[in-house]
Amino acid sequence: MLKLHSFAKFCLLTTLSTILMWQYPAFAWNKAGHMVSGAIAYNDLQQNHQQVIKKIAAILKEHPEYSKFEQQWNSLNKSNISAENKNLYLFMWAAKWPDEARNNQAFNHETWHYINFPYQPSSSSSSIPTETPGEENIIFAFQKNLDIVKSNATNSEKAVAICWLFHLVGDVHQPLHTTKLITNQYPEPEGDRGGTRFYIRVKPDSQTISLHKFWDDLILGSENFQTIRNTATKIRTSYQRNKLPELRETQFNNWAKLESFTIAKQKAYLNGRLSGSSDKNDGKLLLQNYVATAKPIAERRMSLAGYRLADVLNQVFGQR
Repeated sequence: MLKLHSFAKFCLLTTLSTILMWQYPAFAWNKAGHMVSGAIAYNDLQQNHQQVIKKIAAILKEHPEYSKFEQQWNSLNKSNISAENKNLYLFMWAAKWPDEARNNQAFNHETWHYINFPYQPSSSSSSIPTETPGEENIIFAFQKNLDIVKSNATNSEKAVAICWLFHLVGDVHQPLHTTKLITNQYPEPEGDRGGTRFYIRVKPDSQTISLHKFWDDLILGSENFQTIRNTATKIRTSYQRNKLPELRETQFNNWAKLESFTIAKQKAYLNGRLSGSSDKNDGKLLLQNYVATAKPIAERRMSLAGYRLADVLNQVFGQR
Protein backbone atom coordinates (compact mmCIF):
# COMPACT_ATOMS: atom_id res chain seq x y z
CA MET A 1 0.00 0.00 0.00
CA LEU A 2 2.86 2.35 0.80
CA LYS A 3 4.42 1.72 -2.59
CA LEU A 4 1.09 2.34 -4.31
CA HIS A 5 0.60 5.57 -2.36
CA SER A 6 4.09 6.74 -3.30
CA PHE A 7 3.47 5.95 -6.95
CA ALA A 8 0.16 7.85 -6.91
CA LYS A 9 1.91 10.82 -5.29
CA PHE A 10 4.61 10.70 -7.97
CA CYS A 11 2.01 10.66 -10.73
CA LEU A 12 0.21 13.63 -9.18
CA LEU A 13 3.43 15.65 -8.90
CA THR A 14 4.38 14.76 -12.47
CA THR A 15 0.98 15.89 -13.74
CA LEU A 16 1.17 19.16 -11.83
CA SER A 17 4.69 19.78 -13.12
CA THR A 18 3.55 19.19 -16.67
CA ILE A 19 0.64 21.62 -16.28
CA LEU A 20 2.94 24.28 -14.86
CA MET A 21 5.45 23.70 -17.64
CA TRP A 22 2.86 24.39 -20.34
CA GLN A 23 1.57 27.47 -18.54
CA TYR A 24 4.96 29.07 -17.99
CA PRO A 25 5.87 31.95 -20.31
CA ALA A 26 7.81 30.94 -23.40
CA PHE A 27 11.55 31.38 -23.53
CA ALA A 28 13.87 31.72 -26.52
CA TRP A 29 14.96 28.13 -26.67
CA ASN A 30 14.37 26.52 -23.29
CA LYS A 31 17.09 26.59 -20.62
CA ALA A 32 18.49 23.28 -21.79
CA GLY A 33 18.79 24.63 -25.32
CA HIS A 34 20.72 27.66 -24.12
CA MET A 35 23.02 25.37 -22.13
CA VAL A 36 23.74 23.44 -25.34
CA SER A 37 24.85 26.62 -27.14
CA GLY A 38 27.09 27.48 -24.18
CA ALA A 39 28.63 24.01 -24.33
CA ILE A 40 29.23 24.24 -28.08
CA ALA A 41 30.99 27.60 -27.62
CA TYR A 42 33.10 26.21 -24.77
CA ASN A 43 34.21 23.15 -26.74
CA ASP A 44 35.03 25.29 -29.77
CA LEU A 45 37.15 27.70 -27.72
CA GLN A 46 38.83 24.84 -25.86
CA GLN A 47 40.40 23.61 -29.09
CA ASN A 48 42.32 26.77 -29.94
CA HIS A 49 41.54 29.55 -27.46
CA GLN A 50 41.77 28.17 -23.94
CA GLN A 51 43.00 31.50 -22.61
CA VAL A 52 39.70 33.06 -23.63
CA ILE A 53 37.88 30.54 -21.45
CA LYS A 54 40.10 31.38 -18.48
CA LYS A 55 39.54 35.13 -18.90
CA ILE A 56 35.78 34.74 -19.13
CA ALA A 57 35.64 32.34 -16.18
CA ALA A 58 37.63 34.78 -14.04
CA ILE A 59 35.12 37.57 -14.76
CA LEU A 60 32.08 35.35 -14.28
CA LYS A 61 33.33 34.50 -10.78
CA GLU A 62 32.54 38.12 -9.90
CA HIS A 63 28.95 37.81 -11.11
CA PRO A 64 26.54 39.15 -8.44
CA GLU A 65 24.72 35.81 -8.46
CA TYR A 66 27.78 33.57 -8.77
CA SER A 67 26.82 31.92 -5.47
CA LYS A 68 23.79 30.44 -7.27
CA PHE A 69 26.12 28.87 -9.82
CA GLU A 70 28.22 27.40 -6.99
CA GLN A 71 25.09 25.93 -5.43
CA GLN A 72 24.14 24.27 -8.71
CA TRP A 73 27.70 23.08 -9.27
CA ASN A 74 27.95 21.60 -5.78
CA SER A 75 24.69 19.80 -6.34
CA LEU A 76 26.00 18.54 -9.66
CA ASN A 77 29.18 17.25 -8.02
CA LYS A 78 27.09 14.68 -6.17
CA SER A 79 26.76 12.97 -9.53
CA ASN A 80 30.56 12.52 -9.71
CA ILE A 81 31.13 15.20 -12.35
CA SER A 82 34.87 15.88 -12.43
CA ALA A 83 36.24 19.28 -11.36
CA GLU A 84 37.77 19.84 -14.81
CA ASN A 85 34.22 20.31 -16.12
CA LYS A 86 33.52 23.30 -13.87
CA ASN A 87 34.23 25.92 -16.54
CA LEU A 88 32.15 23.95 -19.04
CA TYR A 89 29.23 24.05 -16.64
CA LEU A 90 29.92 27.74 -15.99
CA PHE A 91 29.43 28.41 -19.71
CA MET A 92 26.19 26.42 -19.61
CA TRP A 93 25.00 28.37 -16.58
CA ALA A 94 25.92 31.74 -18.10
CA ALA A 95 23.88 30.93 -21.21
CA LYS A 96 20.71 30.14 -19.25
CA TRP A 97 21.13 32.72 -16.45
CA PRO A 98 19.05 35.54 -18.05
CA ASP A 99 16.07 33.18 -18.02
CA GLU A 100 16.72 32.26 -14.40
CA ALA A 101 16.85 35.99 -13.57
CA ARG A 102 13.40 36.73 -15.01
CA ASN A 103 11.92 37.10 -11.53
CA ASN A 104 14.64 39.55 -10.45
CA GLN A 105 13.76 43.12 -11.42
CA ALA A 106 17.40 44.16 -11.10
CA PHE A 107 18.40 41.92 -14.01
CA ASN A 108 15.26 41.08 -15.97
CA HIS A 109 14.76 42.74 -19.36
CA GLU A 110 11.77 41.10 -20.98
CA THR A 111 12.02 42.87 -24.34
CA TRP A 112 15.69 42.03 -24.81
CA HIS A 113 14.93 38.43 -25.77
CA TYR A 114 13.34 39.14 -29.16
CA ILE A 115 12.52 41.53 -31.97
CA ASN A 116 9.11 41.38 -33.65
CA PHE A 117 9.68 42.04 -37.33
CA PRO A 118 6.17 41.84 -38.83
CA TYR A 119 5.47 39.07 -41.31
CA GLN A 120 2.30 39.56 -43.33
CA PRO A 121 1.84 36.73 -45.85
CA SER A 122 -0.71 38.74 -47.84
CA SER A 123 1.83 41.52 -48.38
CA SER A 124 3.82 41.55 -51.62
CA SER A 125 6.77 43.24 -49.92
CA SER A 126 9.94 41.15 -49.79
CA SER A 127 12.26 43.80 -48.42
CA ILE A 128 14.53 43.24 -45.43
CA PRO A 129 12.69 44.25 -42.24
CA THR A 130 13.72 47.41 -40.42
CA GLU A 131 14.14 48.13 -36.73
CA THR A 132 12.01 50.54 -34.75
CA PRO A 133 14.24 53.42 -33.53
CA GLY A 134 14.74 53.42 -29.79
CA GLU A 135 13.16 50.01 -29.25
CA GLU A 136 14.92 47.96 -26.58
CA ASN A 137 14.88 44.73 -28.54
CA ILE A 138 17.39 41.92 -28.99
CA ILE A 139 19.54 43.88 -31.46
CA PHE A 140 19.70 46.85 -29.09
CA ALA A 141 20.49 44.55 -26.16
CA PHE A 142 23.34 42.75 -27.91
CA GLN A 143 25.15 45.99 -28.74
CA LYS A 144 24.51 47.42 -25.28
CA ASN A 145 26.01 44.42 -23.51
CA LEU A 146 28.88 44.14 -25.98
CA ASP A 147 29.74 47.78 -25.22
CA ILE A 148 29.69 47.05 -21.48
CA VAL A 149 32.06 44.11 -21.86
CA LYS A 150 34.47 46.26 -23.89
CA SER A 151 34.26 49.20 -21.48
CA ASN A 152 35.92 50.03 -18.16
CA ALA A 153 32.91 48.72 -16.24
CA THR A 154 33.47 46.62 -13.13
CA ASN A 155 33.95 42.89 -13.54
CA SER A 156 30.62 42.39 -11.77
CA GLU A 157 28.86 44.47 -14.44
CA LYS A 158 30.81 42.76 -17.20
CA ALA A 159 29.87 39.35 -15.84
CA VAL A 160 26.18 40.17 -16.14
CA ALA A 161 26.74 41.54 -19.66
CA ILE A 162 28.68 38.40 -20.66
CA CYS A 163 25.74 36.24 -19.59
CA TRP A 164 23.45 38.36 -21.72
CA LEU A 165 25.79 37.97 -24.72
CA PHE A 166 25.71 34.20 -24.25
CA HIS A 167 21.93 34.24 -24.05
CA LEU A 168 21.17 36.72 -26.82
CA VAL A 169 23.34 34.94 -29.38
CA GLY A 170 21.28 31.85 -28.60
CA ASP A 171 17.98 33.75 -28.72
CA VAL A 172 18.57 35.36 -32.09
CA HIS A 173 18.96 31.94 -33.71
CA GLN A 174 15.47 30.84 -32.64
CA PRO A 175 13.46 31.89 -35.71
CA LEU A 176 10.31 32.84 -33.80
CA HIS A 177 12.22 35.37 -31.72
CA THR A 178 12.55 37.61 -34.75
CA THR A 179 9.00 37.91 -36.07
CA LYS A 180 5.29 38.28 -35.43
CA LEU A 181 2.69 36.93 -37.83
CA ILE A 182 0.14 39.51 -39.01
CA THR A 183 -3.13 38.13 -40.44
CA ASN A 184 -6.86 38.62 -39.95
CA GLN A 185 -6.62 35.96 -37.25
CA TYR A 186 -3.66 37.72 -35.63
CA PRO A 187 -4.19 41.43 -36.33
CA GLU A 188 -1.83 44.32 -35.83
CA PRO A 189 -0.19 45.64 -33.80
CA GLU A 190 0.65 42.54 -31.73
CA GLY A 191 0.07 39.80 -34.27
CA ASP A 192 0.76 36.35 -32.86
CA ARG A 193 3.65 37.60 -30.69
CA GLY A 194 6.32 35.40 -32.20
CA GLY A 195 4.11 32.34 -32.29
CA THR A 196 3.18 32.53 -28.60
CA ARG A 197 -0.49 32.98 -29.57
CA PHE A 198 -0.35 30.53 -32.47
CA TYR A 199 -1.60 27.30 -30.89
CA ILE A 200 -0.89 23.85 -32.27
CA ARG A 201 -0.83 20.16 -31.37
CA VAL A 202 2.00 17.91 -32.48
CA LYS A 203 -0.18 14.77 -32.52
CA PRO A 204 -3.96 14.25 -32.38
CA ASP A 205 -3.76 13.23 -28.70
CA SER A 206 -1.11 15.83 -27.73
CA GLN A 207 -1.66 18.80 -25.48
CA THR A 208 -2.12 22.19 -27.07
CA ILE A 209 1.05 24.30 -27.01
CA SER A 210 2.16 27.43 -28.80
CA LEU A 211 4.17 27.23 -31.99
CA HIS A 212 6.81 29.25 -30.17
CA LYS A 213 7.13 26.64 -27.43
CA PHE A 214 7.32 23.89 -30.02
CA TRP A 215 10.40 25.56 -31.55
CA ASP A 216 11.86 26.35 -28.10
CA ASP A 217 11.84 22.68 -27.14
CA LEU A 218 13.14 21.15 -30.38
CA ILE A 219 16.73 20.75 -29.15
CA LEU A 220 16.37 19.22 -25.72
CA GLY A 221 14.12 19.04 -22.67
CA SER A 222 16.59 17.96 -19.99
CA GLU A 223 19.08 20.09 -18.03
CA ASN A 224 21.10 17.00 -17.08
CA PHE A 225 24.81 17.82 -17.48
CA GLN A 226 25.77 14.67 -19.35
CA THR A 227 22.76 14.95 -21.65
CA ILE A 228 23.59 18.59 -22.44
CA ARG A 229 27.24 17.74 -23.15
CA ASN A 230 26.34 14.75 -25.33
CA THR A 231 23.81 16.79 -27.30
CA ALA A 232 26.35 19.57 -27.87
CA THR A 233 28.89 17.02 -29.10
CA LYS A 234 26.34 15.42 -31.42
CA ILE A 235 25.37 18.76 -32.93
CA ARG A 236 29.00 19.85 -33.40
CA THR A 237 29.74 16.54 -35.11
CA SER A 238 26.73 16.81 -37.40
CA TYR A 239 27.26 20.50 -38.20
CA GLN A 240 30.97 21.18 -38.40
CA ARG A 241 32.31 24.68 -38.98
CA ASN A 242 33.56 23.98 -42.48
CA LYS A 243 30.08 22.86 -43.53
CA LEU A 244 28.35 26.05 -42.43
CA PRO A 245 28.76 28.79 -45.05
CA GLU A 246 26.45 30.99 -42.92
CA LEU A 247 29.40 31.63 -40.61
CA ARG A 248 30.73 34.11 -43.13
CA GLU A 249 27.97 36.44 -41.94
CA THR A 250 29.28 38.06 -38.75
CA GLN A 251 26.74 40.85 -38.14
CA PHE A 252 24.32 40.16 -35.30
CA ASN A 253 21.49 42.17 -36.86
CA ASN A 254 21.76 40.09 -40.04
CA TRP A 255 21.50 36.88 -38.04
CA ALA A 256 18.08 38.22 -37.10
CA LYS A 257 17.03 39.96 -40.32
CA LEU A 258 18.50 37.79 -43.06
CA GLU A 259 18.48 34.38 -41.41
CA SER A 260 16.03 33.82 -38.56
CA PHE A 261 13.32 36.06 -40.01
CA THR A 262 13.53 34.25 -43.35
CA ILE A 263 13.44 30.84 -41.68
CA ALA A 264 10.44 31.91 -39.61
CA LYS A 265 8.55 32.88 -42.75
CA GLN A 266 9.54 29.92 -44.89
CA LYS A 267 9.94 27.06 -42.42
CA ALA A 268 8.06 27.96 -39.25
CA TYR A 269 4.98 29.53 -40.88
CA LEU A 270 5.43 27.71 -44.22
CA ASN A 271 5.06 30.96 -46.15
CA GLY A 272 1.73 31.59 -44.44
CA ARG A 273 0.27 28.14 -45.14
CA LEU A 274 0.60 26.75 -41.60
CA SER A 275 -2.72 26.65 -39.76
CA GLY A 276 -2.84 27.66 -36.13
CA SER A 277 -5.52 28.33 -33.56
CA SER A 278 -6.20 31.38 -31.41
CA ASP A 279 -7.70 29.09 -28.77
CA LYS A 280 -5.04 28.06 -26.24
CA ASN A 281 -7.15 25.02 -25.36
CA ASP A 282 -7.65 23.71 -28.87
CA GLY A 283 -4.57 23.86 -31.07
CA LYS A 284 -4.51 22.95 -34.77
CA LEU A 285 -2.78 19.69 -35.64
CA LEU A 286 0.65 20.14 -37.23
CA LEU A 287 1.31 18.73 -40.66
CA GLN A 288 2.66 15.18 -40.58
CA ASN A 289 6.24 15.98 -41.67
CA TYR A 290 6.55 19.31 -39.83
CA VAL A 291 8.52 17.94 -36.86
CA ALA A 292 10.93 15.98 -39.06
CA THR A 293 11.62 19.12 -41.11
CA ALA A 294 11.92 21.51 -38.16
CA LYS A 295 14.28 19.42 -36.03
CA PRO A 296 17.39 19.64 -38.27
CA ILE A 297 16.73 23.34 -38.85
CA ALA A 298 16.77 23.93 -35.09
CA GLU A 299 19.95 21.88 -34.69
CA ARG A 300 21.69 23.83 -37.45
CA ARG A 301 20.63 27.12 -35.86
CA MET A 302 21.94 25.91 -32.51
CA SER A 303 25.30 24.95 -34.01
CA LEU A 304 25.57 28.40 -35.58
CA ALA A 305 24.70 30.00 -32.24
CA GLY A 306 27.46 28.08 -30.47
CA TYR A 307 30.14 28.80 -33.06
CA ARG A 308 29.21 32.45 -33.37
CA LEU A 309 29.20 32.86 -29.61
CA ALA A 310 32.73 31.44 -29.54
CA ASP A 311 33.74 33.89 -32.28
CA VAL A 312 32.24 36.88 -30.44
CA LEU A 313 33.99 35.90 -27.21
CA ASN A 314 37.29 35.37 -29.00
CA GLN A 315 37.03 38.76 -30.70
CA VAL A 316 36.47 40.49 -27.36
CA PHE A 317 38.86 38.54 -25.15
CA GLY A 318 41.33 36.94 -27.54
CA GLN A 319 43.48 40.02 -28.06
CA ARG A 320 43.71 41.11 -24.45
